[in-house]
Amino acid sequence: MDRPDVIIATDCGSTTTKAILIERLDEGYRQTFRGEAPTTVEAPFEDVTRGVLNAIQEVEELSGRRILDGERIITPAADGHGVDIYISTSSAGGGLQMMVAGVVQTMTGESAQRCALGAGAIVMDVLASNDGRQPHEKIERIRHLRPDMVLLSGGTDGGTVSHVVELAEYVAAADPRPRFGAGFELPVIFAGNRDAGPEVERVLGERTALHVTENLRPVLERENLGPARHVIHDLFLEHVMAQAPGYSKLISWTAAPIMPTPAAVGRIMQAIARRKGIDVLGVDIGGATTDVFSVFHTAAEGQADPAPGEDGTDDAGAPEGPGTVFNRTVSANLGMSYSISNVLAEASLENVVRWIPFDIDEADLRDRIKNKMIRPTTIPHMLEELQIEHAVAREALRLALVQHRELAVGLKGVQSERTLSDVFDQEATGESLVDMMVLDLLVGSGGVLSHAPRRAQTAAMLVDAFQPEGVTQLAVDSIFMMPHLGVLASVDEQAATDVFERDCIIYLGTCVAPSGDGKSGEVCATYELHLADGPVGGELRCGELRLLPLADGEEAEMTISPGRGRDAGSGPGQEHRALVRGGVVGLVLDGRGRPLSFPEEDGERRARIGDWSGALGLYGETD
Repeated sequence: MDRPDVIIATDCGSTTTKAILIERLDEGYRQTFRGEAPTTVEAPFEDVTRGVLNAIQEVEELSGRRILDGERIITPAADGHGVDIYISTSSAGGGLQMMVAGVVQTMTGESAQRCALGAGAIVMDVLASNDGRQPHEKIERIRHLRPDMVLLSGGTDGGTVSHVVELAEYVAAADPRPRFGAGFELPVIFAGNRDAGPEVERVLGERTALHVTENLRPVLERENLGPARHVIHDLFLEHVMAQAPGYSKLISWTAAPIMPTPAAVGRIMQAIARRKGIDVLGVDIGGATTDVFSVFHTAAEGQADPAPGEDGTDDAGAPEGPGTVFNRTVSANLGMSYSISNVLAEASLENVVRWIPFDIDEADLRDRIKNKMIRPTTIPHMLEELQIEHAVAREALRLALVQHRELAVGLKGVQSERTLSDVFDQEATGESLVDMMVLDLLVGSGGVLSHAPRRAQTAAMLVDAFQPEGVTQLAVDSIFMMPHLGVLASVDEQAATDVFERDCIIYLGTCVAPSGDGKSGEVCATYELHLADGPVGGELRCGELRLLPLADGEEAEMTISPGRGRDAGSGPGQEHRALVRGGVVGLVLDGRGRPLSFPEEDGERRARIGDWSGALGLYGETD
């Protein structure tokens, strides 16, 4: 198949449908024009294609290129009109909402959760035989949530059958109705012990649209998430999207299967990590939820979940041994508008206030945050309002990373006794696969990050919330283009990565942060930056932030010599050499240690926050 020259891609979000035009130019693929329109999946239109056509029509007007013939997308491109392919992602209608179930909550339950999240779903609940709920509570929970589909797992091959069948009986007793298409049967995927398959078929075969696939955990030492993710994606199109208003028409227009928006973001991150051979952590913070994605190279056995192959399909099996591990988590109650009060409740008032550089009454702060919740489209008009919003964002991002670390872990129970009674009593022993010291690239997305008045504010929020260690590149998605590029990667990965580098990502710079702590004012590291004009060196002190100019596209060799007990990437006290990349912000030297600490006295704390803010010129302190 010839490579496409002109591509139109849309992302049908819950409120806005965004369209981008991608063209192959002399220097490669570039994103050239962009349009958007309100999503029309709900009344009064109840036809998602209306919003798609409106967004494409805006691209037509801006580009001068005729793409539509009435309500038909002109393909292929010819004589300066039309496009070669049309592709789309979607999270309209609430996206893909699933429940998952496993026999043991910290083992097959977590494997099922990782599988569904990686497929782009929002996991509404995780049922398990040992989750402490009574049978009637589980049945009522399934009936109340009305998921789009259920993923049922549990038992290694040849292992327990009775507990798996028990979970199936809860689903059958609940007899939940899907959100869309009331006359259709609920899709249920069984990816558990193959010996339990016939009994699960007996219990659910006539009550649900049951699909049987390979076991998620055929043995304790290995996850096999690929086959179940394929089935989730197929059922998303066949059962969920096909029943949503207008989607059957939209599906007929596209040259590749429609992807859930989060799955598409995960795919482009996997593609970048694989092509560059780097470890990537990304976050998308929205109004209601915060998604965190990670791709880490690992030598851990059993959990290598490779990125999609060159043909755009996931590998069917997860091989044992070294590889890359992709994880995605959804913090469903951490957001910057609809869920902003939940951030305050989960983080605590004290943790939000610690980032605010001025004195504020507790009741006043609570009122401001609640006003944002009930008026989610408002934006800060005063400097104090902006600083409060950024303080809340830091805590939402921090909590989302905590939740991501808890799920992005090595397989649990592998070295433990395998009798079922012992398995139920096991502690959660898996270690997190998220290692901030080896992280190469940290990418932020979402309104509060992408649309911050100054890019330095974005860099500061990422560094303060995620606290990267060693040497880490910082970047932000300029206009939330990653979903479009993720689905494009399934058609032409090279085109997707070209546009990602040239038009999607804005490099903020590099953060250099020796780990460890020390007394404020002590020298924590010395450094030397080898620039074209000559070397620049100095001392970085404990508790200090420093910004060095390093332009976007500029690279320089850097030598960091950390103090005793501190690690810059080569081990405690060892000199570390790295190639650092500049950006629109520059080179951030962070001597504040890990984890960050704050003075207990309010006046000292506010002064310290002011110093950090001034060092980066966040709110006009420096230019």
